Amino acid sequence: MRIAVPAESDEERRVALTPQAVRRMIDDGHVVVVQEGLGERSSFPDDAYRDAGAEVASDVFPDADVILVVGPPSPTQAADYPEGVTLVGFLDPFASTDLVRTLTDRRVTAFAVEAIPRTTLAQGMDALSSQASAAGYHAVLLAATETPRIFPMMITAAGTIPPVKLLVLGAGVAGLQAIATAKRLGAVVSAYDVRPQVREQIESLGAKFIAAPVDESAASSSGYAKELTDETQRRQQDALAGFVADADVVITTAQVPGGAAPLLISREMVEGMRPGSIIVDVAAPTGGNCELTRPGENVRHGGVVVMGPTDLASRVAIDASEMYAKNLGAFLARVADEEGNVQHDFDDQIVSEACITHDGSVTHPVTRRVLGLEPRQ
Repeated sequence: MRIAVPAESDEERRVALTPQAVRRMIDDGHVVVVQEGLGERSSFPDDAYRDAGAEVASDVFPDADVILVVGPPSPTQAADYPEGVTLVGFLDPFASTDLVRTLTDRRVTAFAVEAIPRTTLAQGMDALSSQASAAGYHAVLLAATETPRIFPMMITAAGTIPPVKLLVLGAGVAGLQAIATAKRLGAVVSAYDVRPQVREQIESLGAKFIAAPVDESAASSSGYAKELTDETQRRQQDALAGFVADADVVITTAQVPGGAAPLLISREMVEGMRPGSIIVDVAAPTGGNCELTRPGENVRHGGVVVMGPTDLASRVAIDASEMYAKNLGAFLARVADEEGNVQHDFDDQIVSEACITHDGSVTHPVTRRVLGLEPRQ
């Protein structure tokens, strides 16, 4: 197949294919065309792609069978896609009716990697997890650079400095990585998740599991958290208020696929924290877990800094890109026949659940419901 990799938006430093991934694609018999300057912001120069066997061009779309992206294209960009091409990437289909309509107009077969089912068979394609791991890691580093405290305990001639108390809310992939990173930096870590089945994972990393409201039904069939009732969220906030007030750093990571992030920290809870405390809201891109979070901004409120980064994985672009490229490679192997050509086997659960649009129709049932779209006949 002929694989096209266009440049990302100015805000995105990750790339869909690294030079190393290109070499793997070439070895598998594919042709790869990358846009000029694709990897400049992630330290992958054009010459590195050429050395790996890729074509480097200003226009990557002619004759493309597959287009690989990191973030969703704009409707204007999608309008330039060849009719009937296959698109794979983070598409955020619930957020853009215009993009979905453009993809259907162009009869694009679009696969959203965030819709790939969370199964053992699809583990190597799980881009949500790989990028969440990078985000959870960097969230702790961000907190470490912003806090006026030293993370590990230090015994000095001036006395003993106690370690930072760090609280992680949400123990999915990002939360577990945040716990592991904070422990490596010497913090005393506590964590909470509404799903009781993750307690063992939290404690295996050396963190203390907080005894707050849990919900046996909070995990969906895919393993991700489900949206909770207002009453459950209120009980959570009441139970967590004291733990939040006692923390020097809070990392929030709770998200619901396809929905707004749950509210875990209210304004009043922030006002109960000590001056100099830090909140890093990993869920900022979907609204945030803190009432005061503003996506893409740092908010100072009563001496507490609430950080709402929207590009955490992008800040570690080299390794995040390599993980993502491996995820895409595994998915492409799933949709390629023995000769390496694109095939769309919708009897395959992974392929069918990840597909958003195909042959002029919106095929993804949740996308149809959220956007109020019906598949075209």
